[in-house]
Amino acid sequence: MVIELDKSIIFFDIDGTILSHRTLEISDSTKEAINKLQDNGHLVFINTGRTLGEMGQDVLSLNFDGYVYGCGTHIIYKGEELHHVSISGEIITELIKDLNELHIEAILEGSKAIYFLEEYTNETAKKIKFDQTYVLGYNVLAWDEKTIDIDKFCIWPQVKSGFETFYNKYKDVFDFIDRGDDFYEVVPRGYSKASGIEFLLKHLNISLDNSYALGDSSNDLAMLEYVKTSIAMENSSQDVLDMATFITKDVDEGGVEHALKHYKLI
Repeated sequence: MVIELDKSIIFFDIDGTILSHRTLEISDSTKEAINKLQDNGHLVFINTGRTLGEMGQDVLSLNFDGYVYGCGTHIIYKGEELHHVSISGEIITELIKDLNELHIEAILEGSKAIYFLEEYTNETAKKIKFDQTYVLGYNVLAWDEKTIDIDKFCIWPQVKSGFETFYNKYKDVFDFIDRGDDFYEVVPRGYSKASGIEFLLKHLNISLDNSYALGDSSNDLAMLEYVKTSIAMENSSQDVLDMATFITKDVDEGGVEHALKHYKLI
């Protein structure tokens, strides 16, 4: 597939970038800015750690040109699935056994469902389970489902030695993204938000020079480091602020619109 060389491609994280952590909504100015991007002929993509099973209509209703889900594991463009890698079968059985034995709490994320433990001690995991079950209404299942199929997962080790054992066993199978506070995103080795961008630039024949990304947290670092122009929200973590090409306003202060106007994309 060939795209005109003057077209730009812009990748957006969701939480804290287009979706406010405070209001849990997407502002009208952000919606309008994304529409203007498309009206101007540019391509707009979501690039998220969320899997398809964790997507809400608030984001999908914006009709992005495409989506990079699950830290690069699942790529869709114009409604067509271009790439999808998942974790299933015997490795899932062994993975769950190790998580239980090593006292590692986890949320297993798939394209069709999210799989939770019955109980969590970690407060972040508790909140995610509550929100996805009772607030967002995602398809929530238990770990003992026979047809369990996931793209990635998040872990909260309860003891340091358990994490070390788990990491050493799986470090050649998975990449571990440290989110801080003993929270890790775990994805099939070699996949990241950056690998998703690389795939799409090749598929669409778009120059790296025409690539932009907006993000706010540590799992955005790979994509922000890969693109030509990296944009950090003012509410970003310090590691993101330190490396960004440009720091825009807070997500709740029209940060997306401000950045796109700064680069004359809208």
